[in-house]
Amino acid sequence: MGLLYWLEDLRTPWLDTCMSLVTRLGEETIFMAVAVIVFWCVSKHCGYYLLTVGFLGTVLNQFLKLLFRVPRPWVLDPEFTVVGDAKVAATGYSFPSGHTQNAVGTFGAIARFSQRRWLQIICIVIAVLVSISRMYLGVHTPMDVGVSLVIATILVFVVYPVIRSTERNPGRMAVLIGVMVLLSGAFLVFVQVFPFPADIDAENLASGVSNAWKLLGASAGLLVAYWVDWNYLCFDTDAVWWVQLIKVVVGLGLVLAVKSGLKAPLIALFGNEGVASMVRYLLLVLVAGVLWPMFFGPLRRLGHRR
Repeated sequence: MGLLYWLEDLRTPWLDTCMSLVTRLGEETIFMAVAVIVFWCVSKHCGYYLLTVGFLGTVLNQFLKLLFRVPRPWVLDPEFTVVGDAKVAATGYSFPSGHTQNAVGTFGAIARFSQRRWLQIICIVIAVLVSISRMYLGVHTPMDVGVSLVIATILVFVVYPVIRSTERNPGRMAVLIGVMVLLSGAFLVFVQVFPFPADIDAENLASGVSNAWKLLGASAGLLVAYWVDWNYLCFDTDAVWWVQLIKVVVGLGLVLAVKSGLKAPLIALFGNEGVASMVRYLLLVLVAGVLWPMFFGPLRRLGHRR
């Protein structure tokens, strides 16, 4: 807590605003947006790289949160203050940091995949700033941030050669995604059957269970999307600039519509929030990986004719 109190003394309204904005770069929505934009417009292999690192990191992160059940800093020390409404996005247990995991995994993977030095530097700076912001805002301890940073960095370097090998052997990607489905299923079983203590925080446990269902739906959707693209779609990421803009704007609109708009209807339909979350994330990935890419060919041809 000593470092957190030191950072608390450095707080100013201007820094509070800056760090509150920076920390959003570690949110799930930003990760999803960056991953699908890369997948649609830059490189499918890099997109799969980001998704694989993000998925494995999330499974490990959620598993460790429920296994160790470390309270947030303001719970450990009631006298400690948090910046603004930072508590709102700080769901689940404290250890390890999910935002740090997302930022280092996402931007670290882009830096590893890219050959452009300027982009590598920008991505590394963003990852470091997000990590610092979590402590500055008061929602994580140095241990929370440090462990997530190490895990994400290891995943970035371990997964990279595996993804590169799939360029020569596409079948390995299907195997990798299949492993992700099995891991998400194992994590769901863990949260359902593990003998958690009676005094476990119900809200934090519910957050872990919800994430387990989402991971299963997303990984299953990714496996289907990869199979469809590999065998039928084979869409190209190249296009003229205005077609790329259409792909991003309309595509993100569709993804966000599924993510937000189907939540309540699916819960009403299935009567179970977990199952509804699984179906919602399955549909979200299928929209991003199959439905919307079906229009890329016609859009690309239209762009070339003009």
